[in-house]
Amino acid sequence: MDLIIGDKLLYEEISKLIEENRRKIYAHASGSTVLLFWNIGIRINRDVLENKRGDYGKKIVSMLSTQLREKYGSSFALRNLRRMMQFAEQFPDFEIVSMPSTLLSWSHFIEILPLKTLEAKLYYLDDAICRTVSRF
Repeated sequence: MDLIIGDKLLYEEISKLIEENRRKIYAHASGSTVLLFWNIGIRINRDVLENKRGDYGKKIVSMLSTQLREKYGSSFALRNLRRMMQFAEQFPDFEIVSMPSTLLSWSHFIEILPLKTLEAKLYYLDDAICRTVSRF
């Protein structure tokens, strides 16, 4: 049975509310993930790398990855932990990371990690933010 005109309008308005809320939830979850990964990278870099553990530190990161992957899934594979470490090393300032993390996903940050300069990274982050904001 089809909805009558007034009920159809109600359905469309509620659907719009649901979609808007889903976008907000996704953005919040995505931003939280970026900050989580940054914090993990900071912690590993501080506890393992800055203590100059060398090859032993690599083994620690590998063992940590195995344990985290078993409990939390493939997001914590060794390659991803290394990206988290690289991310935290390249962006040590929380202020630089916090604002873009509310608008961009972890994938955006992974794409800019290979860039050579901080200026280039910030330029592409800004560009991605502008493109993301213009979609809304």
